[in-house]
Amino acid sequence: MYSPLRLDPAALMGEISAFQRKLTAGIDNLKHQLEPEYANTPRELVYREDKLSVWRMKGQGKPTAKTPTLIVYALVNTVWMTDLQEDRSMVRNLLAQGEDVYLLDWGYPDAVDRWLTLDDYINGYLDRCVDAVRNHAGVDAINTLGICQGGTFSLCYAATHPEKVKNLITMVTPVDFQTPDNMLSNWSRAIDIDQFVDTMGNIPAELLNWVYLTLKPVRLNQQKYVGLVDILDNPKELQNFLRMERWIFDSPDQAGEAFREFIKEFYQQNKLIKGELIIGGKPVDLGMIMHPVLNIFAEQDHLVPPDASRALGRHVGTTDYTQLAFKGGHIGIYVSGRAQREVPPAIHQWLSTRN
Repeated sequence: MYSPLRLDPAALMGEISAFQRKLTAGIDNLKHQLEPEYANTPRELVYREDKLSVWRMKGQGKPTAKTPTLIVYALVNTVWMTDLQEDRSMVRNLLAQGEDVYLLDWGYPDAVDRWLTLDDYINGYLDRCVDAVRNHAGVDAINTLGICQGGTFSLCYAATHPEKVKNLITMVTPVDFQTPDNMLSNWSRAIDIDQFVDTMGNIPAELLNWVYLTLKPVRLNQQKYVGLVDILDNPKELQNFLRMERWIFDSPDQAGEAFREFIKEFYQQNKLIKGELIIGGKPVDLGMIMHPVLNIFAEQDHLVPPDASRALGRHVGTTDYTQLAFKGGHIGIYVSGRAQREVPPAIHQWLSTRN
């Protein structure tokens, strides 16, 4: 038999009062919050060209690794997710392991960059950044750690410039762009990319952020802000929340021509795994990658589903292939407590047996 919901008026009033106190304290905290800074690990500028910069990151002691590692991030968002805050910094943890870490910061494209192509980014900018790190470190070849789209770029680079890469690490990197569970791929394949780019020119970051947020509309547009109320009266947690919000919405626009090529060649035609990709007149054959490869993916990744990354093992030519599944999401793999404990040590251990 149906029983009507019984409310305890006293308990309900207590909850309302607690909520009001928390909200009042939270508003006062918000008034005194400054713009949150990232971890700001000490760094040295080693190369700059146009909008991009290459930084050598500095830890407490000198690195013990003989081969430097260049982190290549995606063009979307910024590389500072890897150095978000002191206790959530993949960079700091890699430095603590003794790795010699460099970061490639792509910067913020503007109208001047409208016609930059994938050839410009991979065979131009990325190649010169690799050369800058090689020259700065005094080595012939370096490790590359490519993240998301930056991992895809790193695969293309290693396949066409094999002599400059010693070991290759990919993190949450799409390889097969047409797995059935890839919602972003399904959306990308449904648009007229030529009309889109011809109309927009450079692609606004605000538009892309809206696309990513609508992949999980309830979780990313409602639940997290409802949950914000629970931490409004905790200044440290509030600062951490605002720091993540800053990173999410402080995103670069995308150079129109390179965006057009990436959507067409990768998402719509899936040329990378078909062996049909040509960049700057150079065939990109994953089978030519004979370097040791460590492929790390996130099991709950909604942007790059695990199967999109696992495909790499079926296409690279190397026999020294290792994959690591992380229990988390696309962002959690850099900033969660579990990630800090597991991912940098795993990278260091893998590199230490190959350097």
